[in-house]
Amino acid sequence: MQSLSKLIFKLALFLAAIIASAQDISGTWKGALSVQGMELPLAFNISVANGEYTTTLDSPLQNAFGIPIDKTTFVDNKLTITQAQMGMEYTATFSDGTFKGTFKQSGQTFPLDLKKGEKAVKKEKPQEPKKPYPYASIEVTFENPKADHIKLAGTLTLPNDVKNPPVAILISGSGPQNRDEELLGHKPFLVLADHLTRNGIAVLRYDDRGTASSEGNFSTATSFDFATDAEAAMTYLQTRNDVDVQKIGFIGHSEGGLIAPIIAARNKDVAFCVLLAGPGVDGKEILLTQGKRAAELEGYPAEDIAASQKISTKVYDICRNYQGEASKNEIAALYAQLRTEMISEKAQKEMTKEAMDRQVEMITSPWMLAFLKYDPQTSLQNVTCPVLAINGEKDFQVLPEPNLMAIQKGLKHNKDVTIKQFKDLNHLFQTSTTGALSEYAEIEETFAPIALNFVSQWINKRF
Repeated sequence: MQSLSKLIFKLALFLAAIIASAQDISGTWKGALSVQGMELPLAFNISVANGEYTTTLDSPLQNAFGIPIDKTTFVDNKLTITQAQMGMEYTATFSDGTFKGTFKQSGQTFPLDLKKGEKAVKKEKPQEPKKPYPYASIEVTFENPKADHIKLAGTLTLPNDVKNPPVAILISGSGPQNRDEELLGHKPFLVLADHLTRNGIAVLRYDDRGTASSEGNFSTATSFDFATDAEAAMTYLQTRNDVDVQKIGFIGHSEGGLIAPIIAARNKDVAFCVLLAGPGVDGKEILLTQGKRAAELEGYPAEDIAASQKISTKVYDICRNYQGEASKNEIAALYAQLRTEMISEKAQKEMTKEAMDRQVEMITSPWMLAFLKYDPQTSLQNVTCPVLAINGEKDFQVLPEPNLMAIQKGLKHNKDVTIKQFKDLNHLFQTSTTGALSEYAEIEETFAPIALNFVSQWINKRF
């Protein structure tokens, strides 16, 4: 009996030694992804209780904090963190106080090393309005009967001292956006809605289908599907008695500036359109000019840019006459050719086979195929309501000169058109130095006051 007691005691000491020697990884681990020429900081907050790990994820530039993680394991100095809804997995090995690993999300792979640091603190941008607001803010939902009656969720803001005000429906840019068009720590639509409502204009902004609180499938939708969502918002507003149903208009940013004229061209009830960095040329020219300017801003050599433009032109032409799998194989072959023609180390490092495979899937998605085939002139020439089109001088995503000129051309028979380009503003209408994507998160300004005031004054002058 005594020998058994000694054995149990020795075993207990052995287990205690193992536990004591195990690494304590609780705390905040910080690193940054390099995405399209910009750094995206991430932080994993890891805690342990009863041998089980719990983790949350922070993405400070996207103003996203406390995202719950499904599963965290740490065995033999190997860390695995997974989040199914985001399609995210991080795997790393612990060595000398650092996790060295790989971050994967939605088919994309990035190197990511983590070091222990202080927990990130959520920081609001200076222009974000603070509650209580000096106006009514109402949570609303409405259905789109053209999309299986999906419910879209949004916020309607109403001025306190204006009876039946004009109302603007905000339409977001490309990619899944919530009602604030939140990205990289900024909430442009929240700032815009607040400004307009304080200036006597009601605003309805809503989460894109399949995003945040809205139903539906975003991944299979095109700009024409999103147009029906915006039309459903207008139909909903026409049932209310606290806005002027004769003064309902659209304010679209980027892709939203493509969608607004599509609606106005077929619906004469639209009272006005404001196009914020909206396209005037077709999708092929948008992507070619955007790609060229982005590459210039990121420092690629002229030879690489020329090669990319040549191959991209061929790819876009194939997409405009897409024939299914045969076209996809042809595009894959062209991207493989491009990999051999790029001369810079930067390009060769980024253009892995995996990256090119992702590019093939992206360029042949339903949204992209529709975007490449559509010419905005088709709708612009049939828009008769007042139109304001503005752009930033340093917008590299929708270049101001060709697009504003094309919008003006398309609206040549419209009697009330205002075209305006703002000095130093980028695609988000921030005051910028170069206009590069990497500046978006660094700039504290969310939406330049000069542009905000121009929009509200233009609407109020007419309504």
